[in-house]
Order: sequence, then C-alpha cells, then structure tokens
Amino acid sequence: MDKLLIEGGRELHGVIRASGAKNAALPAMTAALLADGITTIQNVPRLRDIQAMGDLLEILGCAVETEDDVVRVDARHIHSFEAPYDLVRKMRASIYVLGPLLARFGQARVSLPGGCAIGDRPIDLHIRGMQALGAEVELEHGFILARANRLQGAEIDLVGSRGSSVGATVNVLSAACLAEGVTRILGAAREPEVVEHARILQGMGAKIEGAGTRTLLVEGVDRLEAGHISIIPDRIEAGTFLVAGAITEGCVSVTDCCPDHMEATIEALVRANVQVEVEATQVTARRLGEIRPIELVTGPYPEFPTDMQAQITALLSLARGVSRLTDNVYPDRFIHVRELIRLGARITRVPGQAEIIGVDRLSAAPVMASDLRASAALVLAGLAANGVTEILRVYHIDRGYERIEQKMASLGARIWREGE
Repeated sequence: MDKLLIEGGRELHGVIRASGAKNAALPAMTAALLADGITTIQNVPRLRDIQAMGDLLEILGCAVETEDDVVRVDARHIHSFEAPYDLVRKMRASIYVLGPLLARFGQARVSLPGGCAIGDRPIDLHIRGMQALGAEVELEHGFILARANRLQGAEIDLVGSRGSSVGATVNVLSAACLAEGVTRILGAAREPEVVEHARILQGMGAKIEGAGTRTLLVEGVDRLEAGHISIIPDRIEAGTFLVAGAITEGCVSVTDCCPDHMEATIEALVRANVQVEVEATQVTARRLGEIRPIELVTGPYPEFPTDMQAQITALLSLARGVSRLTDNVYPDRFIHVRELIRLGARITRVPGQAEIIGVDRLSAAPVMASDLRASAALVLAGLAANGVTEILRVYHIDRGYERIEQKMASLGARIWREGE
C-alpha cells in the first residue's frame, strides 16, 4: 500500500491539462453494454475506478482493451448478468450496469454497491426507476435481482430526500433507451456528466430530449449501435488544481477544461479573494492576498459541488476569519476534518456543517485518507504546510486523480510516492 509525502511551502506555477471526467467515463463504459458491437471511448483517465469497471465488464463477458487514454469495449459476447460483491464493493458506480443489463437482456443481479465511506447513499431511486419501467426487483443476500421481458415506458419521479440523483438518472436513462414506448423522467439530475451521458446515448441511436433540464423524454428504440465516444474534461480535478494554485500562493492554469461546468467553483474562489481568469478552454487561479472567509452550501448542479467540499475546506483553513460550510448532499462527508485538524486547522463540526476558523499556517503531520475527495484535501493542505506531510492510504486518490503526484510535481511541488 502506497503513501504520499509532500514537502510543503512551495508555490505552484504552471499549466496543467485536465483529464477526462471519471464520472462521465464510468457510465460511458456501461453504455457499451447496450450495443451489440465494439464501443471506442477516448479521453478516459487512467484510474483505479476505470480499471475496476473494466474488470467488471470482462466478468460479464465483454472484451476490454485499454491503450493510453482509449478504452474499447466489445459487448458482443456477454454471458453473465451478475456484478459480484468483490468488485462492486470497491466502486459504487458498478451499479450503472443494472439498467443496461436489464434493458438489453431482461435480467441483472448486482451486488449492493460500495465506494467511498462518506455517509448514507441509498440506491432506492435506482430500484424505483427500474420498477416503474416494469421490472420485478428483489433484494436477496446483498444483491439486487431485477427481471423483465421488456421494459415499458413510464413516468418516473427521481426526486429523492436530498434532491436529484446523478447515478439514478444515468441508470434509468440507459434503461429507458431500449424500453417500449415513451419514458418521462421527472426530477432528473442536471450535472454535466448526465448531459454527456445523454449525448453519448444519442450518438448510439437513442431518442432523448431535455438533457440539462429537470425533465427528460426518452422514446425507446429496438437497438442501439456501438459508436465512438470522447469524454468531457473532469471539472472536479480542474477545480482541485485551481485550489492548489491558490493555497500555495502560486498561479496555476488548467487547460483543456470546460469553464461553464465550473461556475460555482470559480465563484467560490473569487469570493475567497482568489483572482480567476477564464478563457474558452482554460482557467487560471492566482492568490494575490489573504484568503477571505466565506459561507458555502453544497447542492445539485449548478450549485457548489459536494465533490469540491473537502478541497475548499482545506483552502478556507487559511482564511482570515470564520468560514461556514454546509453539505446538503452528503451531510456526513466531513471525515477529512479530523485529519486537517492534525495539520493545524481549526475546524468544529455540527451535523451537516463545518465551522472553519482560519489559521496563519499549517504544520506537517502524518495523516490518513478516508475517501477520494478527502485525499485531495490532504494533498492540498500538505502543499501549504510547513514540513513533510505523510498521507497514508492514498489508494483512495488513485480512484479519481490521474497521476496526481506527477501533475503536482510538474507545477513545482515537492511530492513523491513510497510504499508504506
């Protein structure tokens, strides 16, 4: 098991290219299950989660080839409809195979998902959606068992207790493409990754209207064609590198990104007194003075993303004053707070919220990563801390950040990886 070591106190300067979006690439790989052919996916980041999804597709009978940032999925010889616990427990996105398997083959057996330990993330909306499309769904021995001769178009409300669900929207949208008749999805998620998934399905022959709005209309077709897909840039990775420039008092530009997808993150940085310059496919962040305290509330897109909450917490730990951060998406997503405190941050917790009292500096210490975005927050804090910070269990960060130590080093960071 690897660990990262970071010698803090160095300004980061330079240009970094945004990788493809993990949260768009994973559902794109499962969309390949809907077509009897070879799907080619470009701009795929090389991540643990991508490898895990490839392993899962191979278990189902797909042939998966990876070369640089290109993944090819041959779904012509699928022979299994079960996503086993050993793989699904590692990655919550494994549940995305439920809709495609059910729609194309009429059956699916998917282990209840795992992934990051960031609080309760129920799968009831996924199940509700499949049932609305006419599937019989049971929970048995830790598995979701779903069956249907052919799915039927229906009106489906996907509004949950915490708003819309990206995962459920993607899963139901995939299934509805091969359902008989018209499906109307209410309360659909509006995230760029959902819009991208609709675009991918349309390129395969699906008939979808309303992507990017709260209502999706899907007219089912008999079959989809394998195609050629290119993945959008990762808005969360891009935002993380912008924070890296700000927290180190440097200047970092992220190129090949989509600024329109990052408006809430950019606005938060500007409010915190970070100078942000936006061009067509590039965003630059530089810190010219003290970080200002702000109040932030996470929410579904286009609100501030929960996946940037931990990173912005690290930045605000150095603000001049008191910041408050509320996470309405995952109220328990504050495990990183105790590790940031080990680095000298002053943060107090109440349910669903963190109060951050800014300090003059952070000090290096051994810390332990608890989940993907918490790992990124610890890297950011380590870049700003005096001394050498040791981050354990960095396999979490490898799930969602492509070669993060190499990218940070290219900007001037003193960061390296060792075996524990």
